[in-house]
Amino acid sequence: MLSVFTRAFKTPDLRRKLLFTLGIIVLFRLGSFVPTPNVNYSAVQDCISGARDGGGNNLLGMANLFSGGALLQLSIFALGIMPYITASIIVQLLTVVIPRFEELKKEGQQGQAKMTQYTRYLTIALAVLQSATFVTFAQNPASLFGNANCTSILYRDTIQDTVFMVLTMTAGTGLIMWLGELITDKGVGNGMSLLIFTSITATFPGSLWAIQQRDGRWDLFLLVIGIGLLIMAAVVFVEQSQRRVPVQYAKKMVGRQMYGGTSTYIPIKVNMANVIPIIFASSMLALPQMIAQFQQDPQGDNPAYVDWINTYLVQGDHPIYMAVFTAMILFFTFFYVSITFNPTEVADNMKKYGGFIPGIRAGRPTAEYLRYVITRITVPGAIYLALVSLIPLVAFVLIGANQDFPFGGASILIMVGVGLDTVKQIESQLQQRHYEGFLR
Repeated sequence: MLSVFTRAFKTPDLRRKLLFTLGIIVLFRLGSFVPTPNVNYSAVQDCISGARDGGGNNLLGMANLFSGGALLQLSIFALGIMPYITASIIVQLLTVVIPRFEELKKEGQQGQAKMTQYTRYLTIALAVLQSATFVTFAQNPASLFGNANCTSILYRDTIQDTVFMVLTMTAGTGLIMWLGELITDKGVGNGMSLLIFTSITATFPGSLWAIQQRDGRWDLFLLVIGIGLLIMAAVVFVEQSQRRVPVQYAKKMVGRQMYGGTSTYIPIKVNMANVIPIIFASSMLALPQMIAQFQQDPQGDNPAYVDWINTYLVQGDHPIYMAVFTAMILFFTFFYVSITFNPTEVADNMKKYGGFIPGIRAGRPTAEYLRYVITRITVPGAIYLALVSLIPLVAFVLIGANQDFPFGGASILIMVGVGLDTVKQIESQLQQRHYEGFLR
């Protein structure tokens, strides 16, 4: 594999793309350490250190994970790629609800360009909203970091400074979006996915080293790495697994030429929903936590529902939290697959071009068969997602790791998925130039 990687760098066009991608990634990581104006960087570091020692608050854990730790650093890239992810999911869901969006989806490249434009606008709007919310949290840093000794991280608390911080973080999100599109156009791989991958892998060594530093036990540290490698191998196996539904195209005469008669298949992945259900479930569970956060009484005289939320739905070590989280992942997996894979549309397209599944009549019977297959294969996929998402919570209970435990949840799914896709793209480009690929 190393020799093939060397050949990739010896190919001028591919070398230029790889170096361009690496340069954008370095620029992205540098921006994660540039503090937003009006932020006291040393005070932020003290608050983060105290939060690590004291256990902290996991309300913004998912957003901090996707920003590569830049969120709690209050950097110019604090929001990371999260607004774009949210906007992409919303636009994809609206495709089912709004007929205009469904028409654009069917218009090919031109319609896709219009959908991308709508996603950009929505990303900026969400960035303004999220940055304003985060700056509000920053004005009360004790609740943000879960550290009672953290009293002030801003130099000034005026309206002008608040607006300037919101604009800076929003501009940072716009710049990240532009960097991701540059990688997609001129680099290797999907730009947005690679930036998310970079953010998660940036926190990976620190999360592992924190396990060793907490107890000072090398045997536990090596055991976690060994189990993590087994989990990663299992995730790679499942992510590559798919059900191939055979499709046969009938032969037809056009003039004096015979066309068709080919055989192909419809690949249906075990995990069609990818990491989306985990993001949905985490976001939904964060809503009651946020409500409780704003309703807490400084004197400790909280409403009964606030105490119930703080007891059962804030820390991941409680069985009720795990049960609710699992149930939401199972529901959102079936929900997301149902709106992204339309068996009736697939069956109609096959019938239009003369395709059929052997032994199944074209039209409605094909749609019913595909619906049956997708339901059967989504069940193990949903259970797999639930088990992977519970790994950080189980690690939190057993070894006291934080809920951003690297070998589980959204982090491991994104790292494996993006890594496999990027390697496949590099391999395809090598094979176009008559070189051997990565996967022999």
